[in-house]
Amino acid sequence: MSSLFDEPAEEGVGVDPGAGRVGRPLAVRMRPRSLDEVVGQQHLLGPRAPLRRLVEGDEPMSVVLYGPPGTGKTTLAHVVSLATRRQFVQLSALDAGVKEVRAVITAAKRELNYAGRRTVLFIDEVHRFSRTQQDSLLSAVEDRIVSLVAATTENPNFSVVGPLLSRSLVLALQPLSDDDVRTVLRRALTSDRGLDGAVTLTAEAEEHLVRVAGGDARKALTALESGAGAARAAGATEVDLHTLETAVAQAAVRYDRSGDQHYDIASALIKSIRGSDVDAALHYLARMVEAGEDPRFIARRLVISASEDVGMADPTALQTAVAAADAVAFLGMPEGRIPLAQAVVHLATAPKSNAAYTAIERAIADVRAGLAGPVPPGLRDAHYAGAKQLGHGGSYVYPHDTPDGIVPQQYPPDALVGRDYYRPTTRGAEGPIAARLGKLRAIVRRQPFPEG
Repeated sequence: MSSLFDEPAEEGVGVDPGAGRVGRPLAVRMRPRSLDEVVGQQHLLGPRAPLRRLVEGDEPMSVVLYGPPGTGKTTLAHVVSLATRRQFVQLSALDAGVKEVRAVITAAKRELNYAGRRTVLFIDEVHRFSRTQQDSLLSAVEDRIVSLVAATTENPNFSVVGPLLSRSLVLALQPLSDDDVRTVLRRALTSDRGLDGAVTLTAEAEEHLVRVAGGDARKALTALESGAGAARAAGATEVDLHTLETAVAQAAVRYDRSGDQHYDIASALIKSIRGSDVDAALHYLARMVEAGEDPRFIARRLVISASEDVGMADPTALQTAVAAADAVAFLGMPEGRIPLAQAVVHLATAPKSNAAYTAIERAIADVRAGLAGPVPPGLRDAHYAGAKQLGHGGSYVYPHDTPDGIVPQQYPPDALVGRDYYRPTTRGAEGPIAARLGKLRAIVRRQPFPEG
């Protein structure tokens, strides 16, 4: 159990270049002390946003902070404690049990009864608490003996028990933007709590730090501290790209996410998938991941490719791509690279067909050319008064009433009768579809069955 000011040293403790002493990690020293110092998360911290209202109103509250690592969950918990002037107690779900929870609650009752001061109980990684451990908090949260601030990287709807969740406000944190990370880095370089101007950072090194961070402020500050320590050890006052690469042992990827390289690499990924070169596709995926590309952008491209380039030749490809997109949103990075890789392998090795894509393009072209016309009377809505008098739905034959579930009947407008938009290939699962489609069209259009 620890308070805000008694935090144990974290991994990565090293020389503080600004102060010339061994101290707490840079990420800890730079932790914001007020809501106004917090970078990012404006959807929670804006003038009328929920967390600001709760903090500035000093109301009894319990919240679950849900988001990827390094987005400020612990920081917000500390800021809540400072802003509300309450006693702050921190537990880690890794080493606290029901006994420790009950001890905190007992102390919180005493503090409330004798000093009139409420307790903020911060539980990090609350998803690691068992159901019994979480249940032990219920009465104290319900009676507002403690204000619970629980942090989790996992979806609280699955990792937090329902009764506790219903007593808490769930606040979802987003990964920091590149500009947010730059703000954090520049503040750390100049702040007297940080490096205090002891070193400077080249533009290339800053961009590398932004890429390495991937929206994680703690990772960015840890890498900056390592680079600053290496520069100072070499007698330098500037952290350049080479020094930083050596210090963090991660080579810079030459990749401008807002320039040509962004589009070139994305294009190469999709074209490698379309060309069934799984190894090249994985190479380009790796470059995007290492460059800190937004994994949601990668996932969106894969979902498009699944329909555009694989289509009905392997209908499960779209399911895999959508599942990968969901997994990335659920897991975050770096774990999200694994379902992305699985989707790339599936798409690249699948049989290919762009027939669904070209079908909708043909249909759209006809619509834009004015080939539309009225809906056939039998297909029009017949569920409102007066529809029968207009002849709507009267001639419609319900296919499920027939043995084969298909009947001769006009479905398109007159101008489009006989128009073939979907032209399946014979590759993969689309082969049997092509054979069946000819028979379906023949029945519906009252045409002779095709041979074979």
